[in-house]
Amino acid sequence: MKRFLIIALSFSVLLFSCTTKVEDKTQKEQLFKIHTEYGDMIFKLYDATPKHKANFEKLIDEGYFNDVLFHRVINSFMIQGGDPNSRNAKPGQLLGDGGPDYTIPAEFVDTIFHKKGVIAAAREGDDVNPNMESSASQFYIVQGYVFTDEDIEKVEDRINASRLNKLITQYIDEAKNKAFETGGSVNYEEILPIAREKAENKFKEEGYFKIPDFKRKVYQTIGGTPHLDNAYTVFGEVIDGLDVIDKIAAVETDENDRPVRDLKMTIKRIK
Repeated sequence: MKRFLIIALSFSVLLFSCTTKVEDKTQKEQLFKIHTEYGDMIFKLYDATPKHKANFEKLIDEGYFNDVLFHRVINSFMIQGGDPNSRNAKPGQLLGDGGPDYTIPAEFVDTIFHKKGVIAAAREGDDVNPNMESSASQFYIVQGYVFTDEDIEKVEDRINASRLNKLITQYIDEAKNKAFETGGSVNYEEILPIAREKAENKFKEEGYFKIPDFKRKVYQTIGGTPHLDNAYTVFGEVIDGLDVIDKIAAVETDENDRPVRDLKMTIKRIK
């Protein structure tokens, strides 16, 4: 069963940058509107993420999102929608499995990140989706919160701990595979310290990850969710109606983070 989720509390993600040319702002931007009972959100889509932009525009023009729900809401984190199965869903029904039968390749951009108001694609977890491909329809809008210096440092520490643990696992797997290929046995007490030492040396070579200053300033003023950067594709941004995000994020939800009272949306181009 597919579950297109955004990881709220886990920081076991890598934030390696992949540089992409930022969109040309000389042309007039096409704007879109998400209408809800709490108000309207006006947003744009990024030219720097062309595959996501083209797909989202296509679905909007088809009316794909009309009357679907914001089916997952976590205050101080994000609001998520885009599951067609949410249309006319029964009260309490678990949602998050629906969408087109294709995914969108990840499009990570070093200057586009998870500040408050950005629109990003939900996806399946790394264990079944190592290439971090996006759901074709399910998306989330970041609310997050304003970070202090201490908060930023905690995010950096958790990311670096995750990087180190992944390197250790990688070297353990390499030792196991080598032993199996030669017909030998695996002595974990022997390979673990070797793998840890190799990982620590590699980690030192690559350097300690730090959130860049230009992102840090935004996270400390506007707010957002920095631990999701370069793990989920950000492809748009709300430019008017940030207060609507806060209103939706504050609604009552059940144990699965679904709003107790259905919260429908419609999405259309602004002519």
